[in-house]
Amino acid sequence: MRQLLPAALVLGFACAAAHAETIGSVDTVFKLIGPDHKIVVEAYDDPRVAGVSCYLSRAKTGGIKGAVGLAEDKADASVACRQVGPLQFKGKLPRQEEVFTERASIFFKHVRVVRMVDSKRNALVYLVYSDRLIEGSPKNSVTAVAVPGDQPIPVR
Repeated sequence: MRQLLPAALVLGFACAAAHAETIGSVDTVFKLIGPDHKIVVEAYDDPRVAGVSCYLSRAKTGGIKGAVGLAEDKADASVACRQVGPLQFKGKLPRQEEVFTERASIFFKHVRVVRMVDSKRNALVYLVYSDRLIEGSPKNSVTAVAVPGDQPIPVR
């Protein structure tokens, strides 16, 4: 158990590094008690590709459960990733890697963004989906960032 603690701490700090910046939100359902249901737009910078930001929109459940963190958010999410500056790769990229994850409920449900490398078209493809411990959702969204042809993507 003592040997697992340092590894868990390092992993926790690595996951915490890719945090969301809230861009804005819109209310979708009025709730008399607690916050309204809403759609939130958040920005994430790709931790291994400087110059790429992903904008994630997703449903957030309000009400009393939402206020105290016990609500389960819906699986609906959309992603749009764009080049927002010069592209710089921080080492070689795996062909597929989870780059962001965020809880969608207090237990077992997450919204995940996975980066895939399309070497043939020299593009980075980002997929957002929701999963649960037992059963995930087929709802998903995909976007791609074209990398200039004179800048090959370094792949492991």
